[in-house]
Amino acid sequence: MRNLVRPNILNVKNYVPGKPIEEVQRELGLKDIIKLASNENCLGPSPKAIAAIKRVLKNVNRYPDSSSYYLRKKVAKLLGVDGNNLIFGNGSDEIIGLAVRTFVKDGDEIVIAKPTFLIYEIVSQIQNAKIKFVPLTKDFRHDLKAMKKAVTENTRMVFIANPDNPTGSYVTKSELNEFFKGLPEDLIVFLDEAYFEFAKSGCRDYPDGLGYLEKRPGLIVARSLSKAYGLAGLRIGYGISNPEVISYMEKTREPFNVNLLAQAAALAAVDDRAFLKKTLSHVELEKKFICGELRKLKLDYVESATNFIMVDVRKDCKEVYSKLLKKGVIVRDMKAWGFDTFIRVTIGTREENRKFMKELKTVLT
Repeated sequence: MRNLVRPNILNVKNYVPGKPIEEVQRELGLKDIIKLASNENCLGPSPKAIAAIKRVLKNVNRYPDSSSYYLRKKVAKLLGVDGNNLIFGNGSDEIIGLAVRTFVKDGDEIVIAKPTFLIYEIVSQIQNAKIKFVPLTKDFRHDLKAMKKAVTENTRMVFIANPDNPTGSYVTKSELNEFFKGLPEDLIVFLDEAYFEFAKSGCRDYPDGLGYLEKRPGLIVARSLSKAYGLAGLRIGYGISNPEVISYMEKTREPFNVNLLAQAAALAAVDDRAFLKKTLSHVELEKKFICGELRKLKLDYVESATNFIMVDVRKDCKEVYSKLLKKGVIVRDMKAWGFDTFIRVTIGTREENRKFMKELKTVLT
């Protein structure tokens, strides 16, 4: 069958997610396991979201609203935009895929930081685009000046993760302002704000991508309900752009892509401002705790605007990852991103964070 596959597909590397708890239980026979690998909300989803799911469970024999009408109305009001500015997806990952499928042709150039969120590269390879990688700066940040220089007349799209995954760093408002100056108007800029809530609450100079929509007709901003809102298992995210861009993306969107339970939970979650505030406060407090413990071990880490931290363990990260796994602590090794001595750890509960630090210290000493 290999000869039937499009040649560019053969070069696509599969995305490897963080190990699920159940898989570690099966493989290692462990019972006490904590997962700090996938940047999930350790507090769970909003109780209001759980209640909403229970209310609609009896309706799962019916197809969901394909247009996400009520959720569209709710999010539009929350953001201060029109409903026609929004498109909903099976996680913000799908919004990324929809944008590339809609606007990128065979051989078009896409500019991506290296390393950054791996899905950008994967969907670009699937679309048979020519990828131009721009290295991060020495302090693990997007080099917007170099990315701007990499843009040519053949460039169709630029991806900017703000904040970035896996580094947790972000580009400032002044840096983004300078990046947009003189940039071709027909260039699609994809601003991935999956960790928007964390950065907005903790960083004064963090730019809100929505403020650029009127001046940049080709701008697409993506956000997620997987992280701060705790709905990762339901897969729901959305994109914001001008109505014309959204209308084209809607042509490539699969019908019923956002399931009934996800829509109900999201409606309740975005209304629960108290739970969001609790999440943000918890992450900020526990991030300070972990960073303080890392400093005690004299370990370097990247300053993070998100709910995770990338840590230099000064050893082969695969080895450290494997040893932590055997102790019931799931983190991410950064080998796939080219950071051979780094791991990435999600902010957990205080109990989980204490266990992580205890086991990390044991592994390293």
